[in-house]
Amino acid sequence: MTSKSTPIKKIASATPFFDDEDIESISVDIKQILKSKKLVLGPYTQKFEKLFSQYIGTKYGISVNSATAALEIVLSYCDVKDSEVIVPCNTFVACPNTVIYAGGKPVFADMDPESFCMDIDDVKRKITPKTKVIMVVHLSGLPEPGMAELDKICKERGILLMEDCSHAHGAMYEGKKVGSLSLAGCFSFFATKILPTGTGGMITTDDEELEKFAEAFRHQGGIGGEGRIEVFDKFGYDFMMNEVTAALGINQLAKLDKQLEKRRKVASQYYLQLEKIKGIKCLPNTNPTNVYWKFITVLDKGIDRNKVRAIMREKYQIDAGILYPTLCHMQPVYQKLGYVEGQCPVGEELIKRQLTLPVNPYMSEEDVNYVVESLDEVIHKEAL
Repeated sequence: MTSKSTPIKKIASATPFFDDEDIESISVDIKQILKSKKLVLGPYTQKFEKLFSQYIGTKYGISVNSATAALEIVLSYCDVKDSEVIVPCNTFVACPNTVIYAGGKPVFADMDPESFCMDIDDVKRKITPKTKVIMVVHLSGLPEPGMAELDKICKERGILLMEDCSHAHGAMYEGKKVGSLSLAGCFSFFATKILPTGTGGMITTDDEELEKFAEAFRHQGGIGGEGRIEVFDKFGYDFMMNEVTAALGINQLAKLDKQLEKRRKVASQYYLQLEKIKGIKCLPNTNPTNVYWKFITVLDKGIDRNKVRAIMREKYQIDAGILYPTLCHMQPVYQKLGYVEGQCPVGEELIKRQLTLPVNPYMSEEDVNYVVESLDEVIHKEAL
């Protein structure tokens, strides 16, 4: 392991990277975009949509300006107004927010302690006659382990199934990429994500009507396409991706699989090294295609997670994190709507002990050793 005499360097959890070749190529693309005077819905956007949908394995890809936009568009297409949508309690607040934006009511499912994804038994308990959609989140790069069972439940009960794939670009479930397992996949290209473009998102689907709906919705709900929109038959928003973002996406997509291999290598080293440390456990390594947006661990009871995290970040410059420190139903904005503590007891307990370790494709074996060695020291000496 790395000696403590080794100079400390910051180890970040998210590190967008563009090498000299990338910068040169992207610069050429940007010059071409500026010369074309076509800043939205041009050839780069069309190319990125085609390449990304081909990569995921769907007929259509519809680019938007964020995953939040993607989620709201799909929920609006599903017509969830006055209906219920089951959402994981352990996810980013944008997931339930978009249910509300689309006129529906979020219903929070508790967390499976082995995966941190949805507890399928709790999903079953919370289905009612008003349930219109189940929103799966492939959390931190792990495809939802209960996807097949959820698909069966939805088909039997006439419920629509959709995916938030914001953490899981390139991950697979039973031979298919996430984003192709349901009505629609919603992806984020935010600056901290596995495929970063700064901002941006994508909807992937085989549903032709959803593709038409999304293309209109992202451009104020108009009919006719860019430059010819004069008739509006629905309400929409300005949710378009710009051409420069699309150019960045094309660049990042070309190197995605190589970066995923590096992420998995870092994760495999964590699994080996963390076995030696008492007081902390990893989530089971159940899917070899997990892309590890973050590496989730759980500290033993009695260890002060917040103190561990603070020391790791401040003293050792290691970006130890918390995936979501507050579950969605415990957020103040949802407390005001009547959601209360106790609705998701497993998640409410485990979230207090969750600690995420940095994973990025530029970490070396020495970096991983340094993270683990530092964590060992903090847990057993400095955080007691």
